[in-house]
Amino acid sequence: GILFCMIFARSAAMAFNRIVDAEIDAKNPRTAGRHVPAGILSRRAVWTFTLLCSMAFIGSTALFLPNVVPLVVALPVLAFLCGYSLAKRFTSAAHLWLGVALSLSPLCAWVAIRGPQSILNPADLVAPLILAASVAAWVTGFDIIYACQDAEYDTNVGLNSVPAKFGVAGALKISAGCHVLMLVLLACLPLFANSVGFGWLFWAALGLISVLVIRQHSLVKPGDLDRVNQAFFDMNAAISVALLIVGVVDCFWVN
Repeated sequence: GILFCMIFARSAAMAFNRIVDAEIDAKNPRTAGRHVPAGILSRRAVWTFTLLCSMAFIGSTALFLPNVVPLVVALPVLAFLCGYSLAKRFTSAAHLWLGVALSLSPLCAWVAIRGPQSILNPADLVAPLILAASVAAWVTGFDIIYACQDAEYDTNVGLNSVPAKFGVAGALKISAGCHVLMLVLLACLPLFANSVGFGWLFWAALGLISVLVIRQHSLVKPGDLDRVNQAFFDMNAAISVALLIVGVVDCFWVN
């Protein structure tokens, strides 16, 4: 159920993004080659794909019945995910919007598995809320790095973003602050995840992730954005997969 929800929700939100940003993408040299502005896919085809994925996402939440919470919140969650695509038009906090959207994943998965009783017991939500907050800080930080590529374009056409508002140098500092916050929150996680029992392996992984975060920020400079994709894709893949694998091993093997 979690896997299906992730696939269909992400696919619906990304397809919706391509539709609503088609005109903006067409005028930006960096994104003009995307499927809709380049005419590779029609708007009708992408709309159909978006609607099918949306319905599949809602249907996937029924896999958790008799826990009705996922089904009840499916539409609001989907609306929030798709709302990110419009955020850049009215707020520079669009990166944070994306961060919060992705942070819903661990929180919603927790409630889906543990049931409605977890909502009624606030103490039970502390650990997933910390994890969700760390995801929000992580995603916000790396989305700001990615947006640095379009700082000049966003400024010229009146789109809102942290790089457009604070400049690339200021944006990279804000991004670094977000990632420091992420590491602090991850360090706090074992203190509240008593039922999980993180051990030394988690702390070793956190040290490795700290090194990867430093490496990520060393790849991008205000006057040198050539390695943004390496910082964005490669480093994020390494960070997320490392934490997943080590976290699972630590919880189910070491403990």
